[in-house]
Amino acid sequence: MSTPDFDLAFEPAYGRAVPTAPGIERMTVNNPSAFTFHGTNSYIVGGSSVAVIDPGPENEEHFAALLAALKGREVTHIFVSHTHRDHSPLARRLKEATGALTVGEGPHRAARPLHQGEINPFAESSDTEFQPDIILGDGESVAGDGWQLTALLTPGHTANHACFALDGTGIVFSADHVMAWATSIVAPPDGSMADYMASLERLLARDDRLFLPGHGGAVKEPASFMRGLRTHRRMRERAVLERIKAGDRQIPDMVKAIYRDTDPRLHGAAALSVLAHLEDLLEKGQVETDGPPALMGIYRPT
Repeated sequence: MSTPDFDLAFEPAYGRAVPTAPGIERMTVNNPSAFTFHGTNSYIVGGSSVAVIDPGPENEEHFAALLAALKGREVTHIFVSHTHRDHSPLARRLKEATGALTVGEGPHRAARPLHQGEINPFAESSDTEFQPDIILGDGESVAGDGWQLTALLTPGHTANHACFALDGTGIVFSADHVMAWATSIVAPPDGSMADYMASLERLLARDDRLFLPGHGGAVKEPASFMRGLRTHRRMRERAVLERIKAGDRQIPDMVKAIYRDTDPRLHGAAALSVLAHLEDLLEKGQVETDGPPALMGIYRPT
């Protein structure tokens, strides 16, 4: 199965503010994992008066490093791309320390209601306490001293996921929607594959030159990279459908076949990704199951 041209070359430089583009610095949290790569990227945008994008998880070392990097500068706004615990919790302490206003699409919510008896596998990863001071709709902007950030609502990874375009530069902070090192996790009920694909098309319709993601290094040719992501997702969908037509009836069997070369630590996330594809295929009428779609459901071709 073909994949986009992923880039695993990245130096996290923990504890240091790394110039990434004019007026932009990146600071990476020391929270590496199979899901976060080398860690979560926080961004500082501006000069003497700045915005911080995705301050990150509750991490004492990162909080101290952020304050040191921000010393002598006014922090007016704290932008949060989405409410997973590796991105948003530190916004509360940073707000208390700086008096900045928090900005985001809204509080955490699932992409759809939970089915009867369903448990949200990412519930513990969700920051349900975050409530932005400023709620941005699609295309709405917040301006500071020499910068303006516009919200591009991109549900899919989470229902409240937003990218932020730095107006006049061709740069987008793409958070977990588009990353150079790996595909985004789309896990129901937090995420929706149909929403993710629609959001991908929305960004493809733009003409941006650089994406700065929530994990790993920059996406330097966003349009071609996103076309690769789109092809990859469509091939995953086709593989799921082919496994069902070949006789697989349950998600674990599909995962063993489709993700046989994937790190076993990620098979749980892969199962949720297959479920996301199945939800989309059910909506399209290409697959059927008894009752609502579930991780241990039985699936058949229509």
